[in-house]
Amino acid sequence: MTESAVESTGRPLRRDARARRDQLLAAARAEFAARGADASLERIAREAGVSIGTLYRHFPTRLDLLLAAFRPRVEEFLLLADEALEMDDPWEGFAHYLESLFAMQVGDRGFNDFLSRRFTDSAETERVHDLMCAQIAEVLARAQEAGRARPDLRQADIVNLIWANGRIIEATDTAAPDAWRRHLHLMLDAYRAERAHPLPEPPMTDAQLYAAMVHLNETR
Repeated sequence: MTESAVESTGRPLRRDARARRDQLLAAARAEFAARGADASLERIAREAGVSIGTLYRHFPTRLDLLLAAFRPRVEEFLLLADEALEMDDPWEGFAHYLESLFAMQVGDRGFNDFLSRRFTDSAETERVHDLMCAQIAEVLARAQEAGRARPDLRQADIVNLIWANGRIIEATDTAAPDAWRRHLHLMLDAYRAERAHPLPEPPMTDAQLYAAMVHLNETR
């Protein structure tokens, strides 16, 4: 039985309730992709052809709906690390990981928001973000241990690049939709160990990175 056929309580849904839930998820994915994680829940309900009360019966909070809507993207994201770690060349794995990740940001403002922010009111989003960050660190560390990526790179540098890529995609969406790939490969060139030179600022600590991601959510 699929997740869409089961309520958060674990009880199976009736066929009509399951259909409404699936309609809500389809509408949510479309609205979040177009308008970001702060898309109107009322509009989502309207696009799904249900009342806002029905939306809240299935998804009591916005974060419940976000998690359910983004679950397929999150699972795809988590598989990227496995693919990267299985590649023989650690640098190629690192580059493949970033390119695949950034391609997932294209055309999905909501997933951009989900990657970029911390939603501290939800233990489940915190767990998912912790796992994502751990995988980023693992793929990067493998390239560094092989002497291919510059040793002073940190997880925060990759998240900074995720933030930058999101804005580049937003700015160039209609004028030059593939511009993000040029920027990524320029940065990959800068990330190579042989390109390393002293930098004027230290990387953000994990605590600073966390605070910045929370701040992004608070100032949306």
